Amino acid sequence: MRIVEQHKITYKEYEFEWSEDHLSADSVAEKLRIEDGKIFKTLVTVGNKTGPVVAVIPGNKELDLKKLALASGNKKVDMLHLKDLEETTGYIRGGCSPIGMKKLFPTYLAEEANKFDTIIISAGKRGMQIELSLLSILQVTNGEMADLTM
Repeated sequence: MRIVEQHKITYKEYEFEWSEDHLSADSVAEKLRIEDGKIFKTLVTVGNKTGPVVAVIPGNKELDLKKLALASGNKKVDMLHLKDLEETTGYIRGGCSPIGMKKLFPTYLAEEANKFDTIIISAGKRGMQIELSLLSILQVTNGEMADLTM
């Protein structure tokens, strides 16, 4: 949220009780009573050419690794091992945000986001989400829109 504020971007904050058993975007949407598909999850992959690649997709969708590879200029991408998540990004499972990672990795936002004026992403901490515009997310992450889901 500090980075979003540094960029003078307006956002809405959501806080909720979390548990290890309910970290999925779908369970967060249910707790916050948010319409299906508006909460996006951040997935970190590793491309054979680029290294880490970030995908931001609707919580109710699955990432298509082949589509992400194509969008990111890789021949192949694999999911980053969970044990490497914190060291790579600075975030832990359930609190991974596309904004504020240790480095600015190539970031791709699923084109389903175009259905909404704003989307909700992790605020970088379990139990916290922020809602902001697509353009704001793309600006802060140097991201691109892409077809990423199955």
